[in-house]
Amino acid sequence: MLRLSKRMSELGLCSRREADEWIEKGWVIVDGVRIDTLGFKVHPDQHIEIDPAAQAAQAKQVTILLHKPVGYVSGQAEDGYEPAVTLVTPANQWSGDRSGLRFAPVHLRALAPAGRLDIDSTGMLVLTQDGRVAKQLIGESSDVDKEYLVRVAFGDITTDIDQHFPPERLAQLRHGLALDDVPLKPAQVSWQNGEQLRFVLREGRKRQIRRMCELVGLEVIGLKRVRMGRVMLGALPQGEWRYLTPDEAF
Repeated sequence: MLRLSKRMSELGLCSRREADEWIEKGWVIVDGVRIDTLGFKVHPDQHIEIDPAAQAAQAKQVTILLHKPVGYVSGQAEDGYEPAVTLVTPANQWSGDRSGLRFAPVHLRALAPAGRLDIDSTGMLVLTQDGRVAKQLIGESSDVDKEYLVRVAFGDITTDIDQHFPPERLAQLRHGLALDDVPLKPAQVSWQNGEQLRFVLREGRKRQIRRMCELVGLEVIGLKRVRMGRVMLGALPQGEWRYLTPDEAF
């Protein structure tokens, strides 16, 4: 037997935090019986239903795509640096946002990053109220790939690096490196142009790309995330944000 909230999360119904909220409100029905006790245990084969009120609340949850600039942290404020969520204001909503949603203060409630970008990196940062989106992007079983454009230097060489960088080291970036004694999953790595590499990763270890590059003698000059799954950063300007539309999915 396992906790009802854990089972609901496993089934992809919601996050565990949401599940606890719904249970407290009496919005969860197990084998026809409403459950309002936190910590309630279920067998995997028991039938779980969700009250329409919970589905309506979930439908109002928003996911925001922000083009994070350098100098902002993804999560909580640290070392005097502001969190990226402070950029989510009415003034910064992209004029090209086609969601039809207007900013409301309630959209900031429990809005959390799903996949971080370090302070020196730019590009797509996903902030969501929806536990299902967070699980899809950063859950243990996530297989959503993330694409990055990475400007590099190779020692004193800062132009046409692709002509000087040994092919066997490029092969190492694709597979064969380990961080903290843990092997990395295979990655797609190729030259986008003479000074810029394109990385596609299926994991997100801390400062992973910078550390991978360091191991093969490359220095990262600039790093930008341009895609997560099927959602592209596209023309979203730096420092601006938009809502994920109902027809988009990672």
